[in-house]
Amino acid sequence: MKQQWMSPATAVRRWAGISGSAPAVIYDDETITFAELDDRVRRSAAVLAAGGVRAGDRVAYLGLNSPLFLETLLAAAHLGATFVPVNFRLAPDEVAYVLGHSGCHSVVAEDGYRELIDGIAGAVPVRRFHVEGDDAGPVPEPPEPAVVDAGDVAVLMYTSGTTGRPKGVVLTYGNLWWNQANVHATIDIRPRAATLAVAPLFHIGGLNAFTLGVLCRGGAVVLRRSFDPDACLRDIERYGVASTFMVPTMFAALLRSERFAGTDLSSLTAAVVAGAPVPASLVTDYADRGVALQQAWGLTETAPFATYLPPHLVREHPASAGFAMPFSEVRVISPETGRPVGAGVAGELCVRGPNVTREYWDDPRATAAVIDADGWFRTGDLGYVDEQGLCYIVDRLSDLIISGGENISPAEIERVLIRFPGVRDVAVVGVADPTWGEVPVAALCHADAEPPTLDAVRSFVADHLGRFKRPAALVSLPALPRNGSGKIDRSAVRARVAATLPTESRIP
Repeated sequence: MKQQWMSPATAVRRWAGISGSAPAVIYDDETITFAELDDRVRRSAAVLAAGGVRAGDRVAYLGLNSPLFLETLLAAAHLGATFVPVNFRLAPDEVAYVLGHSGCHSVVAEDGYRELIDGIAGAVPVRRFHVEGDDAGPVPEPPEPAVVDAGDVAVLMYTSGTTGRPKGVVLTYGNLWWNQANVHATIDIRPRAATLAVAPLFHIGGLNAFTLGVLCRGGAVVLRRSFDPDACLRDIERYGVASTFMVPTMFAALLRSERFAGTDLSSLTAAVVAGAPVPASLVTDYADRGVALQQAWGLTETAPFATYLPPHLVREHPASAGFAMPFSEVRVISPETGRPVGAGVAGELCVRGPNVTREYWDDPRATAAVIDADGWFRTGDLGYVDEQGLCYIVDRLSDLIISGGENISPAEIERVLIRFPGVRDVAVVGVADPTWGEVPVAALCHADAEPPTLDAVRSFVADHLGRFKRPAALVSLPALPRNGSGKIDRSAVRARVAATLPTESRIP
């Protein structure tokens, strides 16, 4: 049954009618009311529609956190189109892949991306590029809001995978809505209270942990273009922020700020940390300031919450990612047999529920590999659930590197590095880093007597890989260790890298 109320654009329009003068988005010193946001969304929808966008088409956004991001998402929803947020850290080749694979109809971009767009425009099937600051001419009347179904695709979000190519995670209106149902049933975010959106909105945690839900409930989104610890602390105190989602490195940076000790954090009832392993000391340090740093676990495919640790259990279970969300199920299976295991036994974590994606875009093989006939999604994460039902994340079954909350595929980097002159073999692994959690390090076998320099390698990959994916260090090996089937033994590579790295060059 198709209904308007499932669309976030309809929710914003509703609040524009109820309390149009209330703040919807606060961005630097600009306050955008619900009435103003609704007007901007309708105008953007009219421009996109005039350019040929129809229900089901894909509309991408390229840029940092800004009101334009939210306006584009809501305008796409108004039209029944699918929103494709593009990671602004990607290299041009990677952006072109996302736009091409998604079959994107139109792109909305910030002014700073004109050069990138000029470089890829001829290589992608995009019909219209709308760059911030361009004169769109007379704006026609927008069409009537689209009526959507829970199964209609709202967002197509690309995430790195172990195959090396980004996969398009299909998130329906139902997926987004049920995640918010989980949030409102468990997390104290206070109706109409402000949320601080500082994590990148192109990630599901930045977008749908709190941002969309708070906006749809009539609360204000305090939007930060990029992460600035001092500015975030000022925002929390000034606007009485009740909720925020950050990765551990961001919360740690707040803790190191000279402003931290003197900032009033009493309004912060829902400080949720996820996206990477959370040090127990970080949880304890915040608890000492009276802030319960509440762990959660999930993925883009779960939109994002699968588990959550209530604040009253934070000190008692600082290493736990919490209980399964009320409208989601979590179970642990043996990676070898696929059968469920008992309490306290480590295995692969699986999630099922109405918040879980049904498929990867145009990739039935990848979909079949992780979603079974009963709807269970295999996450690739290793963990266990204890007798109380508390979930603990142990490791990752996949080889993904998580650096500052960003997923990095070793295979993606390796495909570029193998083209470097003289390189015969390459393996990329994650190495622990005090700032980013992990950073990619490349182990190279090369034909030349003189190994390549780190600067030369990073310069070589610059046009193909985002900065956060470029190797932080190089280790030269005569040969890469391999297992009996001839595949690279990544555990052995990690061990050799760990033994060698202190003597190797490395970027900070």
